[in-house]
Amino acid sequence: MDAELRRLAVFGVHVDSEVGEVMLLLVLDEPSTGEEELVVPVSIGPREGAAIASVQAGIAPPRPQTHDLALDLLHAAGGSLLRVEIVKLLGGVFFAELVLGSGRRVDARTSDAVALALRASVPILCHPGVLDAAGVQGGPWIAARVDSEGELAEFREFLESVEPEDFDDQDS
Repeated sequence: MDAELRRLAVFGVHVDSEVGEVMLLLVLDEPSTGEEELVVPVSIGPREGAAIASVQAGIAPPRPQTHDLALDLLHAAGGSLLRVEIVKLLGGVFFAELVLGSGRRVDARTSDAVALALRASVPILCHPGVLDAAGVQGGPWIAARVDSEGELAEFREFLESVEPEDFDDQDS
């Protein structure tokens, strides 16, 4: 593991009801002494938001979903996922890589990479340049944007209102 990469944790998925945007909120998992909580908000698609929120809520689907299937295929082929690395931010788009047990790297959308990381219980790491460019001080941002009591109810309501056309390709 590259020493300069920082470990992130998934704070949660937030649906901004005013604009209908789904945000993945990542936070520094191990802040340095005296360091304020840093949040990396990533705009993602509703399908990926549902995949991340469901695993965080401990919901096991009766049949494998897309991210479950991808991990099952990797394991069936004798591979493993070691970690996820968020490596760059370019034009507002986050780029991630899946680091496999073989040492190979696979380009992935950050939302898909995080959904896989949660399912495989592997670390999510971030390049410091991405943190510098996209990180915001967490305490006030989270307090202003996320109401933890209403968050789950709001997300369930969002999922119930999703239409197939909402699942057009998102580039996150």
